[in-house]
Amino acid sequence: MVRLAPEQVPDAVRLPVGQTEGAVKGLGCDLRQVVQSNPACGGISRDPAALRFTMQMRRPAVILVLLALIWGASFMLIKIADRELTPATLVLGRLGTATLLLGAIAVVRLGFRATVRELRGAWLWLLVVGLVNTAIPFWLLSWGETRIDSGLASIIQGAVPIFNALLAFAFFREARVGGLRLVGLAVGFVGVALLVGAQPQGKLLGALAVVAMALCYAIGTLIAGRHLRTTPPLVVALASTGVSTLAVLPVGIVQAPAGMWHGKTVASILVLGFVGTAIAYLLFFALIQRAGANYATLVTYLVPPIALAYGAIFLGETVGATALGALALILAGVALATGSVRLASLRGRRDPASEPV
Repeated sequence: MVRLAPEQVPDAVRLPVGQTEGAVKGLGCDLRQVVQSNPACGGISRDPAALRFTMQMRRPAVILVLLALIWGASFMLIKIADRELTPATLVLGRLGTATLLLGAIAVVRLGFRATVRELRGAWLWLLVVGLVNTAIPFWLLSWGETRIDSGLASIIQGAVPIFNALLAFAFFREARVGGLRLVGLAVGFVGVALLVGAQPQGKLLGALAVVAMALCYAIGTLIAGRHLRTTPPLVVALASTGVSTLAVLPVGIVQAPAGMWHGKTVASILVLGFVGTAIAYLLFFALIQRAGANYATLVTYLVPPIALAYGAIFLGETVGATALGALALILAGVALATGSVRLASLRGRRDPASEPV
């Protein structure tokens, strides 16, 4: 795994919290100084609690958990929208709303000219990542959930880190993992396999569609980690949703229901677009730049238990003892694969300032 020191992370890697970059620049203040100590320039207070919260939000582990909470709910929302919409229309609504929000944020934070310049500078890889990491897998997931439960779909997508590791060995040397972290991936996969084995049979095509989705995510994440590391996450997210919206636009419009959509369907689309896609993509691509592609794909280990919890609470799905045991293995795999166990054991021997953030 390739890690970036804080000073090596591009200035564009900023999460959508606190004051906007445009407002800060308009007052002639440096963003990092504002975050640290200058409330008069529109920055964050020097209150210790506020500063601790800000620094925690910059840690990859915090981003990882927040992203898992958001994407865990996406499976449930897709299942709700699938009851009325075709996969193409669902994807169009989701990505269309996400593109509108990301476009507005890009204009405010980066400026129109800067956004266009960044898009032109990496247009080819942005196009590839948009199709492989968004358009194709989103459609596969939406189609797969018309045939399988949302919980099963969330479980199968846990194969993303496995595909990621296998592809890294063959094509992405800088993203290879080994030692204890590779063991963690194996342990997590065992947990995913147990969960899949506990599901009812007869849903092969839907399950295969979600497996294909997982493969697309692994490929897209590795490509983004290699070729878009210096591209602002906001630009990558905007390009991904914009390209995908154009790709599904014709079919999505043709297959859209003629009548008024149900309130739950509209609400699901809006939440999926604004939160589950726009905000989540900002977090996801920032996580790739801060901690690497392998670390970012570990979110897929956290999503299944969260998605199962959402399903049990809101959709009446049940979780058995086997599933709970498998979830324990998944969480253990995450702890090993992210290096949390190793870091905890060495914390007493390391200088606190040397820990990655």
